[in-house]
Amino acid sequence: MKEQGGIAAGHTLTAQAGAEILADGGTAVDAAIAAMFTACVCEPVLASPAGGGFALVSDGGAPACLDFFVHTPKRANGKRHDGLNAVEADFGGVTQGFHIGPGSVATPGFLPGLFTLHARYGTLPMVRLAEFAVALAKEGVTISPFQAKLATIVEPILVATPEARALNTRDGALLDAGDRIVNPPLSDALDAIAREGVRLAKDGEIAHLMVEAVDGGHLTFEDISAYEPVWREPLTRPMPVQASPTERSGGDDRSAVGQTRKLYTNPAPSAGGGLIAAVLASYQGSDRYDPLAFAKALDAVDRRWRDLGKPQGFDDRMMGGKPASVASRGTTHVSVVDRNGRAVAITVSNGEGNGAIVLGCGFMLNNMLGEDDLLADGPGSWQPDQRLSSMMAPTLVGDDKGGLLALGSGGSNRIRSAMAQVLLRWGAHGEPLEDAIRAPRVHVEEGCLDAEPDGDPEPLQRAFEDHRIWDEPSMFFGGAHGVERRVNADGRISVEGAGDERRDGVFVRV
Repeated sequence: MKEQGGIAAGHTLTAQAGAEILADGGTAVDAAIAAMFTACVCEPVLASPAGGGFALVSDGGAPACLDFFVHTPKRANGKRHDGLNAVEADFGGVTQGFHIGPGSVATPGFLPGLFTLHARYGTLPMVRLAEFAVALAKEGVTISPFQAKLATIVEPILVATPEARALNTRDGALLDAGDRIVNPPLSDALDAIAREGVRLAKDGEIAHLMVEAVDGGHLTFEDISAYEPVWREPLTRPMPVQASPTERSGGDDRSAVGQTRKLYTNPAPSAGGGLIAAVLASYQGSDRYDPLAFAKALDAVDRRWRDLGKPQGFDDRMMGGKPASVASRGTTHVSVVDRNGRAVAITVSNGEGNGAIVLGCGFMLNNMLGEDDLLADGPGSWQPDQRLSSMMAPTLVGDDKGGLLALGSGGSNRIRSAMAQVLLRWGAHGEPLEDAIRAPRVHVEEGCLDAEPDGDPEPLQRAFEDHRIWDEPSMFFGGAHGVERRVNADGRISVEGAGDERRDGVFVRV
C-alpha cells in the first residue's frame, strides 16, 4: 500500500499549495515552504516575507530546530522611541494598544529561514515552490470570513499609510469577506525572490526597498544583510503514554500502549516550548483529561514564570525569555508529514504589521519592536542586536516505532495552553488527534481563567475567582493544526490530521 502524507494549515489555499507539492513528490519541507509563501498571500495579517518564525524538522535522524525569528537592530537610530505610533486594536469589547510605524520594525528572518530550510531539506526548485503563491497573488484571492475578522481587529494598521489603504480598502472601506484582493506587486516580488534567491532580500533590491520603507526607523541595510537563521537543538522531553487509547481505530489498536514518546519543541531563548514542557510536567491528572487539574498546572507554571523563578519541570535549557521580553502576537502555523515519514512543524508571525507596505513588493513590514510584551519599560526599551524570544512553539512528537506527530498553534500567549491541552489529550489520554484539537480549552494567565463551555463550570469558577466562561469556542484559545503518522500494530502506516476550526484550520491528506 502506498504510504500517505498530509498537511494541516490555517487556510484552505495554504493547505492546497502544500498538498500539490506533496503530490508532486516534494518533501515535507518543500510543502511547508510552498504553504508559507501562500500564507503571505491569503493570510496577510498573520504572515509576511518581512516577519519571522521557527521550524521543527524531522528527516529520519535527530529532529532539528531552525530559529528564523526577527532580530533587533544593531543600534538605535537616535532615540529608540522615535518612529513609534500608538494605535488600538478592537477585539470586540476589549481594546489593546500597539505601536506601529518605522521605529517598530525588527530585522526580518522569514525569507532567509525558508531558503535555509530548502538548502538542507528541499528537493524541488524554489521557483516551483513559489508557483502557487505567485499565481494567487496575481489573480487574486477571495477574503474568507476569518481573515476579514482579523482585518477588522487591526484595521487602524491596515489603513495607516496610503499604500496600505490602496491595498486593503475599496471606496474608503476595508475589504470584507467575499471581496477579492489582488496584489500583483507581491506576485512579482515572490517570483523574483524564488528565481534570484535569498540574496535579493538580503543584499539586493528588496533589502534596499525594505530599508526605504522604514525611513526614520532603526532597521538598516547592514542589519538585513547580516541576518542569519540559527540552528538549535530542540528542547527534548520524554512523553509516556499513560492511558490506553479510547476507541482509536474502533478501540482495538493497542500499538501506542507501553511506548515512550519523545517531545521535541522550540528551545530557549524562546519561552513557548519550555512553558509547554513545564505544564506537561506539572499536570497531575487522572486517566481521563481533567480541565481543573490542567488549569491549576497552567496557573502554577505561569505564576512561577512571572516571578522569574523556575516552574516545576524547568531547567536552565528550558528557560526562555522573561515575561517582558517575549513577542507573542499574530501567528499562523503549518504542519506537514510526507509519504516517507519526514515531518515539519513551522510557525510564523508578522506581529500585527507596522502599517507600511514595501514599495513595489506588496507586503507589510513587521512591528515586533512595537509589541507591548517587549515594552515593559516603555517604548524603545528593546535591547540591540538580540534574537527576540517568542511564545511560538512548533513541536514534533516521535515514538519508537516510527510514529510521528507534527503540531503547532497560533494564538499569542494562548499557544502554550492550546498546545499542552492537545498534547495531553492525544498523548497521555489516547484521544484521536482531531478530537483533541476540537475539545474545549482553558487558559490561565496572571490568575485569570478563561474557559470554553465544557459541562459544569462550577469547579473552575470556585478555583479561580477571576474567571470568564465563554459561550462558544473562540479563536482566543489558539489554532492548533496537526498531522500524525501512525504505525499501527500490524505495521500498517496511516496519516491523520486536523486543522483547528477556531482559526479556519483545514487538513488535506495526499
